Amino acid sequence: MKWEKLKPPEPDDPMCCCECDIYQYRCCCDCEDLDEAFNRWLKEKPPSCGLQSPVLRTMINHLEISMIPALLLLPLLLKAAALHYLLGITILTALPGLVLSYYYATHRRKRRTLFFLTLALYSLAYMYYLFIVEILPRGDVSPLQTCAVTTGMILTIVSLIYTKRGPGFVPASCHEANRQRMDAEDDSTHSDGFIQATAAEQTGKHPPTTKWSLCPVCKIMRPPRAGHCRTCGSCVQRLDHHCIWINSCVGQANHRSFLQTLCVFVLTSVYGIGLVLRSLCPRQYLMTALFYCPGVYSQPSTALCFTCCWYSSIITVGLLYLLVAQVLNISFNVTGREAQLALRNKKGQSRLWGLVIDTGEYSRGFYQNWAEFLTMADSSVTLPSSPTDLV
Repeated sequence: MKWEKLKPPEPDDPMCCCECDIYQYRCCCDCEDLDEAFNRWLKEKPPSCGLQSPVLRTMINHLEISMIPALLLLPLLLKAAALHYLLGITILTALPGLVLSYYYATHRRKRRTLFFLTLALYSLAYMYYLFIVEILPRGDVSPLQTCAVTTGMILTIVSLIYTKRGPGFVPASCHEANRQRMDAEDDSTHSDGFIQATAAEQTGKHPPTTKWSLCPVCKIMRPPRAGHCRTCGSCVQRLDHHCIWINSCVGQANHRSFLQTLCVFVLTSVYGIGLVLRSLCPRQYLMTALFYCPGVYSQPSTALCFTCCWYSSIITVGLLYLLVAQVLNISFNVTGREAQLALRNKKGQSRLWGLVIDTGEYSRGFYQNWAEFLTMADSSVTLPSSPTDLV
């Protein structure tokens, strides 16, 4: 049962009893304490939390302090890891565990956080800063190579900004507008309905039926393949997943730009790591320089750059896995949310050693799936902005 509490929320799960908007009495996240919390609310007793001031407790709950560890601890940890290779192995091994623990903590509270977005942007800026300050003065990188790395970093930021524009939220009037459009199409095609029915019988193919569903949280009708995100608090068209690295959902409106951001970042990161290793270990092959580079710990600057290569490699491998999973899902025309639902309902087939779940519901072949993905409409809806949406 402990693992169930740490597990990320499943899509469209029933709302937990502790997900209440009355922050003064939401002291626990265990549903067993519902009776006690309700009794305190009826008797107007203060909640049994460590802090006695509701104002101070609310400020602490809403204060975004997750940027401070990323801005202060990351350079210190990388410099400490550069002191010795054993210390570097220990720190670089512990960092993913710390990030995953914070990931599960934020998913349990079902709230948005700037920690991962701040960590990603600051890591990108810090790696580029070290590249300019430490690697360029060595004279092993040409101006054309420097321009390629700079262009890749700028394209990554521009793609990220475009991805942050919105995933395509479902408006409350979406169902009514779709019904009016379907009625107009039925009226226009009523005259030649017999011809269409005859053609469908000859080909043996019928147009797919679009089934709209009622969101149990938003209480609005949503189109097929749309899902409700507990973290964002809204329904998203063709919801894939909520990405912690961009602090937003990935849906119909920004899925292509999200894939583009992953591609540009992975290519730029691999190219930059190759340039740094070629400068630090000119006599070693690129495939072996990351594991064996003699004399790299003789100077603090080279040791720091070598440690940052390992740090960048860990991040690149993780995002490369995400990129491969996204490409496979698109090839089978399945979203991350639909794969989760298929696993939970024991539907679909596991393909390619478990990297993708083939539901077979929307797949129309490799080329047709990619054509649908590249040509789907960006029907996004702008919601009221908040300070966290600016980044």
